[in-house]
Amino acid sequence: MLTDLTIAQAAEGLRKKEFSAVELTKAHTDAVDALNGRVNAYITITSDKALEAAKKADSTLSAGEAPALTGIPLGIKDLFCTNGVRTTAASKIIGNFVPPYESTVTAKLLENGAIFLGKTNLDEFAMGSGNLTSAFGSVENPWHRKDDASVLVPGGSSGGSAAAVAAHMAMGATGTDTGGSIRQPAAYCGIVGLKPTYGRCSRWGTIAFASSLDQAGPMTRTVEDAAIMLTAMAGHDPKDSTCADVAVPDYRAACGRSLTGLRVGIPAEYRAPGMSEEILAVWQKGIDMLREAGCEIVDVSLPHTKYGLATYYIIAPAECSSNLARYDGVRFGERAEGATSLDDLYEKTRHNGFGEEVRRRILMGTYVLSAGYYDAYYLKAQKVRTLIQRDFTQAFQKVDVLLTPTAPTAAFARDEKPEDPVQMYLNDIFTVPASMAGQPAMSVPVALDDKGLPLGLQLIGKHFDEETIIAVGSALEKAAGFTARPDLRAGVSA
Repeated sequence: MLTDLTIAQAAEGLRKKEFSAVELTKAHTDAVDALNGRVNAYITITSDKALEAAKKADSTLSAGEAPALTGIPLGIKDLFCTNGVRTTAASKIIGNFVPPYESTVTAKLLENGAIFLGKTNLDEFAMGSGNLTSAFGSVENPWHRKDDASVLVPGGSSGGSAAAVAAHMAMGATGTDTGGSIRQPAAYCGIVGLKPTYGRCSRWGTIAFASSLDQAGPMTRTVEDAAIMLTAMAGHDPKDSTCADVAVPDYRAACGRSLTGLRVGIPAEYRAPGMSEEILAVWQKGIDMLREAGCEIVDVSLPHTKYGLATYYIIAPAECSSNLARYDGVRFGERAEGATSLDDLYEKTRHNGFGEEVRRRILMGTYVLSAGYYDAYYLKAQKVRTLIQRDFTQAFQKVDVLLTPTAPTAAFARDEKPEDPVQMYLNDIFTVPASMAGQPAMSVPVALDDKGLPLGLQLIGKHFDEETIIAVGSALEKAAGFTARPDLRAGVSA
C-alpha cells in the first residue's frame, strides 16, 4: 500500500514514476476519511487542497529538479498558522481564526514541495501530556494493549500528529516541543520524534505557549524521514529574533554514519524512583546495542535534573500567562456576549474560551509573576534553569550524546488519567530537562512492552549537533529492528 511507504521510499518512487503524487495523496486522503472519525487526529481536513497541490507536484516532478519533499503528504499541527486554512490551537477562543499568512516552518515545507493533508489535533494551546484537553475532542492512540479494548492516549501535546503518522494517515507531521510534546507522544505511538536545538527552526507564525521553550520539529516513522523533514524545516529567519543564524547541514547524510569511538553518556539521575523494570530493561538493551555499534559507554551525572520538572512548571506557566493575555475578546479571540462591564467581558470571554488546563496554567503563571512572589518563584526558577543548562554543558565535555528513556511508562488509557494534575505532569519527567537547556533530542521506538505497546529511548545531543543524534538514532533504529505497527481494523496492536 502507498500509505505504508516511508518519505524516503515515496520520494524515490515518485521520481521513478512508479506512482503519481495524486495517487499517493489520494491514498492518504482516503485513509484520513476512513480513520479520522475514530482517531480524531485531524481538526481540519483539507483533502481538496491537497489533491490540487498533488497535481502541481506531478507537473513539477515531470519537469525535473523537484525539491526533496515534492508530492509528500504531511499533517500540520494546528498550532502553525496556515494561509487561508483555519488555525485553532485546539481552543474555542480562536476556533474560527483563519490566518492571512503562513508560518515560516510551513512556508519552508511548501517551498520544498510538501502537500498538507490538514491540521492535526493537539492539547489546547499545547498544554497537556495526553491530548485530553483539546476543545475538539480527545485523540485516540492507534495502538491497543493485547486483549484489551481500552482507548489509550497518544501523548501530548502533539498527539494528533503522532497518531496520524502511526495510523498511516500522513507520511510525516510537524509537532512542537515545549517540555516533551514531540518526544513523549512519539514514544507512546511508536514513531520517531525529533526536537531540534532551540533556535534551529523559526517560531514565527507558530501560536506561542512558552516562548523560551517552544520549538518545532518533525514526527515521522523513521529516523531518515525525520532528517529529510528537518532539513526542509530548519534555517535562519530574520522575523524571529530567537532563530539562530547557523548553517543547516544535510541531516540525511548523517544516517548510517560510523559510530566507532563515539562516547554515549548514561545519566545516573534518569534512573528515577518507581521506574518499571521494563523501561530499565529497554534502556539497558539500548546501551548494549550502541556498545555493539562501536560506542564507548560513559556514566555521567546531571545533578540538577531532579529540579527540572518543578522549574519547568514555574517558567512555562509564567510565559503562558504572558502570551495568552492577548486573548481577551478585544484584541484577539472570540468575544463573549452579555457582558456588563469591561472586567465582566474579560472574565466571560476567557472563562468560556479557555479550557480547564489552560486556565489552571494561566493562574499558576500569573501567581508566580505577581508582586511579592516573582523573586521567590520565577527568578529562582530561572537560576535553577541556568544550573540545569550547566549540567548538560559539563556532561558534553565528556561525551558526544546522552541516552535515556523517553517516558516513564508506555501509553496509558483515558480512564486511567490521574485526577491530580501534578501526576499528569510527571509524564514529562525525562523530556523536560533537555527542553530547559535548549538541547536537541530525539525519541526512537525500540521495543514493545509485555502488553504490546511501543517503548522509546531518547537521545540528547549538543547544541546544534542534530547530526550526531540522527547518526546514533539511525544505528539504534537498525539494531532494534522495530517494525511493529498498530492495526486499527482489528482493534488490537499487531
